Amino acid sequence: MKIEILRELNAERAARRPVIIVTDTATGEQRLVKARDIAADPLRAELAKQLRMGKSGNVEAGGKKLFLNVYAPTAKLVIIGAVHISQALAPLARSLDYDVTIVDPRTAFASPERFPDVPLIAEWPDTALPPLNVDHYTAFVAVTHDPKIDDPALLHAFARDCFYIGALGSRKTHAKRAERLRAQGASEADIARIHAPIGLDIGAVSPSEIAVSIMAEITAQLRLPPKEKEQAA
Repeated sequence: MKIEILRELNAERAARRPVIIVTDTATGEQRLVKARDIAADPLRAELAKQLRMGKSGNVEAGGKKLFLNVYAPTAKLVIIGAVHISQALAPLARSLDYDVTIVDPRTAFASPERFPDVPLIAEWPDTALPPLNVDHYTAFVAVTHDPKIDDPALLHAFARDCFYIGALGSRKTHAKRAERLRAQGASEADIARIHAPIGLDIGAVSPSEIAVSIMAEITAQLRLPPKEKEQAA
């Protein structure tokens, strides 16, 4: 790999921006494609597919055999609320290689005994969230049912362009949440990004089942093409 490409690759990875190295397997010629440039690239369909899957692979295009080496940031999951659902959701997400952090200012809930081996921040969202560097490769889940905790956290998620934002509550609860968020400056586009009621509709009842439905919806948002995301919603 040429030093120029390596430097650019390292810079993109350090900034948690996905990048793909395209290698002509016959000649060894390489080029780097940044995520923001995929839509204008001749290989846009192949590049987008491999990036969604988060996997490298071989493709054929224009009579050439190419290897697409995908460098995607490790996905994060930030859970607002150290509740029963979170006790099931955190280990499930970790089994899928997410970096998980739980935020809840209520120390009676956010205790190491209830969440062994999971990073806990027992602070209010305005203090806890900025150091986490929440970004586009972050899934964000608000499950406290407490507007004083969930609402400012959701506003932070809007500002950081998380790829998934979900919030616990019925449609009636969500309608009231939307009114509060509008009053605090959230746009209709922001509110439309919230998956609420949270999770895929699989008839989930127990905290563990709800955790499965949430993780399935997050996975669909991360991996499926736009049209298929709509069908899964």
